[in-house]
Amino acid sequence: MNMIDVTSLIKRADAYKRAAGISEDKTVSYRVFGDGKKLSAMRAGADITTRRFNAAMEWFDRNWPEDTNCTNHNEYSHVQSEDTDAA
Repeated sequence: MNMIDVTSLIKRADAYKRAAGISEDKTVSYRVFGDGKKLSAMRAGADITTRRFNAAMEWFDRNWPEDTNCTNHNEYSHVQSEDTDAA
């Protein structure tokens, strides 16, 4: 089982930047979070709530550029558990 954490989200954002031909974090950050500074803040060590993390990963799932040869999309794809019971 792969642990999903902020590092996974940053790697996925980087793969998205390459696939979409975007060079700046602030562009992706604004698209995903509605905040041009959030991605840079996470790179600097800021944390993120589980809800916001899940929303971001789902955003990437819905908005990934279709006409790309990028294989990293599947590597960082968001997998939701069907188990909805909290332990």
